[in-house]
Amino acid sequence: MSVIEKITDISNTISKVFNFALDNEEIRADFDEYLKTIGAYNAPQSKIQGILTTYVFERILNRQHETVFSKYLDENKNLDSHEEKLIKSFQNSINSIFEVKNVFKNGFELYNMVDEKTYTVLPLVKMSHLRGIYKGSYIAARIFEYENEYYIVEISDTASSLNKDMMYKRAVAKIIEEPEALYKNNPEKLKDIESEIAKFCEKFKECFDTDVVITTNDNADNLIAAFNDFCFEENADKEEIKNFIKEPEVYRFFKVGEFDSAYDNFLENSLGGFSSHKEKYDVGVIYDSELGLYIVPFYGTLCKIFESEDYKSIEGWETCVKNFLENDKLPSNLVVRLYNAYPNFLKIVNEIYQKDYTLESLLDEFKAHFLANKIMSPTSVLYASKTFSELMGFIPAEEESKPALPEGAKPGRNDLCPCGSGKKYKKCCGMV
Repeated sequence: MSVIEKITDISNTISKVFNFALDNEEIRADFDEYLKTIGAYNAPQSKIQGILTTYVFERILNRQHETVFSKYLDENKNLDSHEEKLIKSFQNSINSIFEVKNVFKNGFELYNMVDEKTYTVLPLVKMSHLRGIYKGSYIAARIFEYENEYYIVEISDTASSLNKDMMYKRAVAKIIEEPEALYKNNPEKLKDIESEIAKFCEKFKECFDTDVVITTNDNADNLIAAFNDFCFEENADKEEIKNFIKEPEVYRFFKVGEFDSAYDNFLENSLGGFSSHKEKYDVGVIYDSELGLYIVPFYGTLCKIFESEDYKSIEGWETCVKNFLENDKLPSNLVVRLYNAYPNFLKIVNEIYQKDYTLESLLDEFKAHFLANKIMSPTSVLYASKTFSELMGFIPAEEESKPALPEGAKPGRNDLCPCGSGKKYKKCCGMV
């Protein structure tokens, strides 16, 4: 099949999926609600068409992580092999930030700033329509593989080399939001991350004699920073570190103003420091041997619910359990941990939801995405990223091929962090 025939095939299949999305009652209702949510319900048709592209490729329709593409496959069982292969290629598309390394007569060489791989890609439109993209510029784009060639299906943004820092920040945000994007297509990177997680998990257990620590939010920052010192400084005293383990006066669950209502942005907001939060609450610091470090607000309260006979007396007990299960940033491993630790775990969960869940059906309901994919802790993955390192000034790209950096070129562990937080490097971006 020629390139032109492939492009025609791709375009026709995309059109079929778009029409399916608009004709399917369930999907159309969700799309209309999506338009209202982003304030685009009455937008011009040309703008809605662009939004539809992002919606079709990105939207997760329910907790089982059904997508427009999976529904299309379910309702069209007799697709020919080419169309079915294309739909599966769309499902595995890569949405990322790219640096344009070269511009060819019929395509581009793009460096993916998230997974650190280089792709040669072909556009679905004429190159003359893409004259604003040149070597050294940056694009936010979606690419996919079909029959051993990569194609650009969507370019959502472009930026010149003058906006390098902005695009680096967007790539880092992508890693925080979707950590598996760093290693899913990069086996070598996956191996490195797994090795680092295993190493620091042993250090965590050596430091605390356990793999989970509960403390208060005003001590959590110091505890994590002290653990980092323990990992990198031979004279760190683990008994002194344990001084930062403080039990809260009372275990209760409530809304923290610094977090959103779903409590799923604690990583981003915690970069400013848990101790800066006005109200006091408990924080769980958990090192999962497979997935890495998790910092979970109200994890101590959650455990108390399953430890206490009078669990209904714990303020916010029902909302606490729901928020934990329904938080799509917390992995299935943490649910299994609670199930193994507390014999009454399912009894209380079933009482809340008025269901008869088994562990398997509970995970299928709330953590299906984690069962289908190996999704490591964003905290652990972030520090394996070259883009993050370059953004923070750890390994300036211009210096990579030069002799060793002079003293002071990199931040020392006790220097101010280059991110501008005002904290010491070891207590901010230098954490494990």
